[in-house]
Amino acid sequence: MSELKIQTPIEDFDWDAYEKGNVAGEKSHEEVQSIYDRTLTTAKDNEVVTGVVKSISKREVRVDIGMKSDAIIPVSEFRYNPDLKVGDEVEVFIEALEDKNGQLRLSHKKACQTRSWDRVNQALENDEVIKGYVKSRTKGGMIVDIFGIEAFLPGSQIDVRPIRDYDVYVDKTMEFKVVKINQEFKNVVVSHKALIEAELEQQKKEIISKLEKGQVLEGKVKNITPYGVFVDLGGVDGLVHITDLSWGRVSDPREVVELDQDIKVAILDFDDEKKRIALGIKQLMPHPWDALDPNLKVGDHIHGKVVVMADYGAFVEVQPGVEGLIHVSEMSYSQHLRSAQDFLKVGDEVEAVVLTLDRDERKMSLGIKQLKDDPWETIEQKYAIGSRHKAKVRNFTNFGVFVEIEEGVDGLIHISDLSWTKKIKHPSEFTSVGSEIDVQVLEIDKDNRRLSLGHKQLEDNPWDVFESIFTVGSIHEGTVSEVMDKGAVIALEHGVEGFATPKHLVKEDGSQAKLGEKLNFKVIEFNKDSKRIILSHSRIAEDAQKGESRAANKPAKKQNNRKEEEAIVAPTIEKTTLGDLSALQALKEQLQKEGK
Repeated sequence: MSELKIQTPIEDFDWDAYEKGNVAGEKSHEEVQSIYDRTLTTAKDNEVVTGVVKSISKREVRVDIGMKSDAIIPVSEFRYNPDLKVGDEVEVFIEALEDKNGQLRLSHKKACQTRSWDRVNQALENDEVIKGYVKSRTKGGMIVDIFGIEAFLPGSQIDVRPIRDYDVYVDKTMEFKVVKINQEFKNVVVSHKALIEAELEQQKKEIISKLEKGQVLEGKVKNITPYGVFVDLGGVDGLVHITDLSWGRVSDPREVVELDQDIKVAILDFDDEKKRIALGIKQLMPHPWDALDPNLKVGDHIHGKVVVMADYGAFVEVQPGVEGLIHVSEMSYSQHLRSAQDFLKVGDEVEAVVLTLDRDERKMSLGIKQLKDDPWETIEQKYAIGSRHKAKVRNFTNFGVFVEIEEGVDGLIHISDLSWTKKIKHPSEFTSVGSEIDVQVLEIDKDNRRLSLGHKQLEDNPWDVFESIFTVGSIHEGTVSEVMDKGAVIALEHGVEGFATPKHLVKEDGSQAKLGEKLNFKVIEFNKDSKRIILSHSRIAEDAQKGESRAANKPAKKQNNRKEEEAIVAPTIEKTTLGDLSALQALKEQLQKEGK
């Protein structure tokens, strides 16, 4: 049996306080609570604080930040730090000092993001140069990891030179500057080009200060655009405009240069303030006009290729850099207003005659119509007065039809020379543009290069026969074809038209003749020269009444006289209306054919 050890009691223990429940002795409960609270960390929600790792399991990491209790954080938030161990200090973001379960909730991931966002804002504010890791390509640029934040690097901000292969930058660590931050959407834009530009700016100033107009430099083709070529002169860029690439016409700069090609250029102009430099390549080559055949003269024939078309003419390249203009008026003897595209097109190989040549002004005018004979030189022989031809209707005017017998030979058919019988108000009633029409040459105006032509002259004048048919006093059936204020047009047989005034259109019942109505009309006037026939319907009834009145007053004598007159007149009428049956039948058939 072991010896019992007797413990010595505390000499100053306050048994009375113990009995009352005050184990703190002389110190009050409030004092003890105050001392305990001072051992805890003072923190607030949404703050980043430093904590100590207390334990690590497969799923969780317990972190102490000096509060009454520890917090549990998923181990996945520490996956970037595989060497994490108990006792390590880590930054954590306080999501809630006390959630709905009364637990402290922390996040290491959010702490990293918050610190990173602060670092990015600080870098923008201080214009710092920071390092980033290019993770991948994206549309229009690259994705860069900066302090754990994904930033966007636009393609235009990678380098001062255009980038043709973005993939070479993936998985590289590079230096950047933060150029833009969207605080609302947490978007960051960085630039690598900004670092290069700062270095090049000083180089540009030095290079431009040494430039002189006319100076020849070597450079590398940096970029090709539809309007010209950008050339790197060793830290500063210059532009060779498309018109300064070659003395000849260039439709695409790639016809002359290619990317990364080393070329020589001449300084044409530069601007110190805007840092613009105008360059030229063709200026280093002799001008093609200086190599033009010295024996070439006006009147010579020359071959070339159409390179540019305009409404007013065509530019023909007779040798690289030397062009001549064929004006549209020198393409045809025709006087019609036409576009040059009606005769030529780009790429056509042509032969032309040199019309003017100015070597000092470097201008040349050409013609192609001069390769053919001028039809007006022999117009009297080829198109003699009275000769008949086929022509093409070109256009109309109110007074006639313009036609073309052959290219360069035009004529006018006056509206009065279209038909013997038909009253034509506008030529479009008779023919149409583009159609063929038979003509006869009436007059030749060689000086003004114009023919006077006729169509009706191809047939005999039917009015010579009409004179014996539509005699004054003869009666014919007609149709009212048109009604006007001054009277009406009456369509007669054989395609002839007459005219009756309103008073001669009154019928026996007092009414007026209407459009389309068929009536008998008496010829009261016939004029072959003016081709005018004046008719009357009312005169038929009036003459009949007068005859009856005279007959009543002198019946016996009138009857005898009338019989005598009928005996005399009858043969005359028979002779004038039926005298030339063969001629009339031929005329009728001809007019019917014309009407069809």
